[in-house]
Amino acid sequence: MMYVGILVLIGAVYLLVKQYESRMVLFGAGLLMALLSLKPMVALDAFASRMTTGGLITAICSVMGFAFVMKLTKCDQHLVNLVVGVLSKFRAILIPGAALATFAINIALPSAAGTSAAVGAIFIPILIAAGVAPAIAGAAVLAGTFGSMLSPGLSHNAFVAEMAAVEVMDVISVHYMADIASILIGAVALAIVAKLLKEDKGYVVEGGEARLEDNKEVEKANVLFAIVPIIPIVILVLGSTIVPAMAMGVPQAMLIGAMIAVLVTRTKPQDVTKAFFDGMGNAYANIMGIIIAAAVFVAGMEAIGIVEAFINLLVNTESIVKVAATFGPFILGVISGSGDAAAFAFNEAVTPQAQMFGLEMINMGSLAALGGALGRTMSPIAGATIVCATIADVSPMEVAKRNAPGMIIAAIVAMFLLV
Repeated sequence: MMYVGILVLIGAVYLLVKQYESRMVLFGAGLLMALLSLKPMVALDAFASRMTTGGLITAICSVMGFAFVMKLTKCDQHLVNLVVGVLSKFRAILIPGAALATFAINIALPSAAGTSAAVGAIFIPILIAAGVAPAIAGAAVLAGTFGSMLSPGLSHNAFVAEMAAVEVMDVISVHYMADIASILIGAVALAIVAKLLKEDKGYVVEGGEARLEDNKEVEKANVLFAIVPIIPIVILVLGSTIVPAMAMGVPQAMLIGAMIAVLVTRTKPQDVTKAFFDGMGNAYANIMGIIIAAAVFVAGMEAIGIVEAFINLLVNTESIVKVAATFGPFILGVISGSGDAAAFAFNEAVTPQAQMFGLEMINMGSLAALGGALGRTMSPIAGATIVCATIADVSPMEVAKRNAPGMIIAAIVAMFLLV
């Protein structure tokens, strides 16, 4: 059955590449694998469970609600128009700069999907307005969504620290250079991909909206309007760093931003309210819908034995344990959309015996966590990928494959740095 499951997996990837409806493909493949394993309820239970994943729903839906308000009040366009002139002077670092900025923000906001929603709602339209192709714009934000590796609040850092009987900051001090090297490689590689594909400039926004090529015709931006879209991010970053009194969740910050938009733009409150809830509904249908279908897909792989077999293969490859610690979690991160499952499984099964392989426990555990994160950053079914692709209005596969070269190179470099 596992080999049949692999055929189903290959077929699903093929259909995704051909840009068939993502939710249909993921749900159908997951349900088929569950049926073949005679465990159909596993797929249906995964569907029901992911429907109410609180953290994802609150972050993604509230951010998209705020994005709809920004579109209604035209605050997003004022921000684009304000920034577009500056971007024309720094085009060479536009794409890598967006990736690095997202990476920095993800340290303070450890959720990859939450960060991609909050940051993507601002950065992606700006990049597109600057003439960058939508798929590259989405990939630029996605490329920075593993900055949480440097966060003391990341569960992997705490897990490795507990195993090694050290402090969390001791773990981060071991892998921070590999994290920084990885984002630099990913950002530069994406810029090169964009250049080779000729997607770094010249994209024309449908409808003639603001872009660098017609910057002179753009209406002068209102600075107050332009500031409104970034207020929630400023609140979230300050609250999680230097102003603890401002600490709050993503939905609260987005609501504050929407209320400030009413005051600044003097838009009718009833119109803003309708736009916010319309955005939330749109987010659940188009973003959470794919995430829910992806959960069914992963449940099907687990039911038919693909995930367990893959993890067992990792555990039993002592001769190439360094490569397995990196690319085992990496590959499973790509095909499952989550770097957590493989990293935790590997670290629990293999990392305690690290010294048997001539490695330090912290190094091996950090390598598995980073490998999983890098794999997830080029997965077409990862929540962060889906969020970025939805905002950019392109297929998740188009976003993921543009990040692939950088993430693969980064994983190889990280392996040498940590082992």
